[in-house]
Amino acid sequence: MLSLVPLRDLTPLGAALTAEGLPVDDLAQPGRRFFEAVDAHGTRIGFGGLEGAGQDQLLRSLVIDKAARGKGLGRALVAAMNDAARDSGAERLWLLTIDAADYFRGLGFADAERAMAPAVVTESLQFTTLCPGSAKLLMKRV
Repeated sequence: MLSLVPLRDLTPLGAALTAEGLPVDDLAQPGRRFFEAVDAHGTRIGFGGLEGAGQDQLLRSLVIDKAARGKGLGRALVAAMNDAARDSGAERLWLLTIDAADYFRGLGFADAERAMAPAVVTESLQFTTLCPGSAKLLMKRV
């Protein structure tokens, strides 16, 4: 069982993302919601975030603590983030990835053309600046 706790202090998230070489430059910008993922014992296993509101939302800043990897918790975190997006009105969940496209395809995401992305994605710093143009864009209906 995995729970999402709204994150107020972005310092641990920033440290975890930096350690994995993931972007952190836009964490404090408005329009983002970040969560700490905790297991049934209240132990943090990772983080995740959503950007935007409405029908299209961007899944971002996913990271699983090294000690928690290999136990299916990444899959559980993505499912919990999917639920959080759906509960806030999302119909489609988008993400950008450099090297984890196959993993996310295995979780039901499909390749999407960058030219077809909605404004919540194309206007994000993830899309315009932080992720290279070679990053894969994927989408899933929630």
